[in-house]
Amino acid sequence: MVQTVFDVLMDKIKSLKDDSEDYLVNGAAKDYAEYKEGCGRIRGLNDALREIEDLSRNYMENEDD
Repeated sequence: MVQTVFDVLMDKIKSLKDDSEDYLVNGAAKDYAEYKEGCGRIRGLNDALREIEDLSRNYMENEDD
């Protein structure tokens, strides 16, 4: 299967999200501020994934027309 630019972006963002989740799960945050920063990063990456998924879906639908 050919990867689209959307697939490449989503894979990279999922990797970054997994790294951030592992960081928090393993208790690497030194303090609450660092923990909050990690949570915010994960939330932002989730938002980015949703936007890319929407763009990809819209692109594929418009390409079929």
